[in-house]
Amino acid sequence: MPSKAGAGDPLPPWPTNLPYNPAGAPNAPAAPPADLALVAEAVDLTRRAGELSLHWFRTDDLKVDRKGDGTPVTEADRAVERFLRNEIGRSYPDDGIVGEEESPRPSVSGRTWVVDPIDGTKAFTRGVPLFANLLAVEDAHGAAVGVVNIPALGQMVWAGRGRGCFLNGAPAQVSRQATLAGAYLSTSGFEAWDDDALLAVKRAGAILRTWGDGYGYLLVATGRIDAMVDPEAERYDLAPMPVILAEAGGAFTDCAGRATTTGGSAMATNGLLHEQLLACLGGL
Repeated sequence: MPSKAGAGDPLPPWPTNLPYNPAGAPNAPAAPPADLALVAEAVDLTRRAGELSLHWFRTDDLKVDRKGDGTPVTEADRAVERFLRNEIGRSYPDDGIVGEEESPRPSVSGRTWVVDPIDGTKAFTRGVPLFANLLAVEDAHGAAVGVVNIPALGQMVWAGRGRGCFLNGAPAQVSRQATLAGAYLSTSGFEAWDDDALLAVKRAGAILRTWGDGYGYLLVATGRIDAMVDPEAERYDLAPMPVILAEAGGAFTDCAGRATTTGGSAMATNGLLHEQLLACLGGL
């Protein structure tokens, strides 16, 4: 295995006594709170996945292949997903697993883990430190746990349903920006944007940036930007986001306004901007 590359400040120890938020965040789902032990384990697994991915980051001998759709996949993607599948399978043998790099494992328990081992593989292969490790748990009530880890920056946001949203252990919440004029809106890239939608957002006065992939959603959940849009995205790119945004007080839908991670697109906002942005996008 290649030597480990440099990273940001180490992440703090992960708590097993995460606080319970009786009232829930403003838009938290009306469902039973996530099990605290499950939240803590998901956080720890994602932290360890991040440490593993850094062993390949900015190494000269990183092996990059191309999938059938032309997108890159590296030995790090495969190794990190295999690590997560092994650990989840050991602790939760009846749970299902859906991941980007391997075939789905059906659920017997009614609970499914969704894995994106390295979200932002293009950034990863070019030495850009904004790639993420994504992990989510879904149950009969929907999204239960979501984790977005940016290991090269030492930043992790996580949420459990009814348990709040946290950035490196500190409570996280969305911004209070109420209009698109002056709002910071990020995206993973402009290639998939409809020209009319892009012009509408620009004319509304939004400030556009490309802090994309999982990092963009982390920025929305922590109030550092106001909206994130992905006109094209898969379930494993998005699975952690509904519970993270809900517990941070924001909103998450696809670009047609449907509360789903399987609509092929995504947008996350602080909630105040959601309808305004949907109107601009026109469903993309």
